[in-house]
Amino acid sequence: MAKGYRLTAATGIHRGDREYQQDQIALLSHPRVTGCVLGVVADGMGGRSGGRKASDQVMMTAKQLFERYAPETDDAPSMLKQLVQEAHIVIKLTAISAEQEPHSTVAAFLLNPGGDCHWVHAGDSRIYHFHANKLVKRTLDHSYVQTLVERGEITEEEANIHPQSNILMGCLGTEDDPPADTHFIPQMRPGDVLMACSDGVWHYFSPNELGSVLSSLSPREASEFLIDKARSRGRGGGDNLSLVIVKLEPLAPERPAIAPLPPLAEGR
Repeated sequence: MAKGYRLTAATGIHRGDREYQQDQIALLSHPRVTGCVLGVVADGMGGRSGGRKASDQVMMTAKQLFERYAPETDDAPSMLKQLVQEAHIVIKLTAISAEQEPHSTVAAFLLNPGGDCHWVHAGDSRIYHFHANKLVKRTLDHSYVQTLVERGEITEEEANIHPQSNILMGCLGTEDDPPADTHFIPQMRPGDVLMACSDGVWHYFSPNELGSVLSSLSPREASEFLIDKARSRGRGGGDNLSLVIVKLEPLAPERPAIAPLPPLAEGR
């Protein structure tokens, strides 16, 4: 990891107002390389067993590929796209025994020791990149309402309350190959925050609200606050909630050593 900051992180997960938990999260430190971190959120769909099996498969695939990943020689975007493709294939195979057709979203970011970052997503689980409290970039959902936003037919605010906001145009486990949109951050900086989360979280917040919370609170405090606030705003109808937050905190500057006083000149 590049010098000049320390990494703090937290995860949060809650069943919300649903009968069962289909979201899954992981925040993994590389088994051999210090400063290499993978954060993953998967939002499963398809009945009690189907959705959970799907999100479990995303996590298992992520862990297996990350353990084999060598930051100094392997291509990070290729590994992340492989995560999406392999999990997709395994989820399709599990559909044979699942109660309902299992699907899952995925949002994963990989921090390398040199300070560069790569991410991939499929579906409507999101990754946000903030610097201080300002939004730098976020993923664009593979959803029906996102296509309406991009065509200028509705606003982001209207998309959140659109009756078809839950219709996905791409995810893991469907007949078609899933999308696997990647993004590259050449150098993370002190003051940067990454958050991956399911729609049960982001649905209830504007980017400005998220930026304010993530910049002013520690990752642990922010995860607890966002889950509590989303639960109250859901008013008894909230989805599963899950999030992974990684924050790059500036290192406190070292205090300069006090220089010794010069010798006093002797009086004449």
